[in-house]
Amino acid sequence: MNFADTNNIKILVVEDDLFMQAILKEYLSALYEIAIQPTGMDALAFMQNGNIPDLIISDLNTPKLSGLELIEQVKLSDFFNSVPIIILSGEESSEKRVKCLNSGADDFIVKPFNPAELDARIRVVLRRSGKLTLAL
Repeated sequence: MNFADTNNIKILVVEDDLFMQAILKEYLSALYEIAIQPTGMDALAFMQNGNIPDLIISDLNTPKLSGLELIEQVKLSDFFNSVPIIILSGEESSEKRVKCLNSGADDFIVKPFNPAELDARIRVVLRRSGKLTLAL
């Protein structure tokens, strides 16, 4: 089983930590088109300027607008509410995971993460949203 081409898939990464930005860009840019914004506010402004991603990967603790607040803003928007969101966080709190998932996140991954697992979870979310299909 192979996957269809993923190079035209646009992922918006919301992450304020420069080291984590570099790691995510390194892992994901070979497969996807990546844009990075340091805060949830920057991410919303980026999307309001017409840059609609196929998927958002957001840290939970970003300045100005947290990952949880970003989920809420995206899900309230008529334009962006269908964009799937994966939260990536160093917090292992079950309560935080449940709150994010109940607010509309499609997945929650704890840092440090296995890059292969992150990619597999990205593909599951993209298949579920109809952005990616299996090529037989």
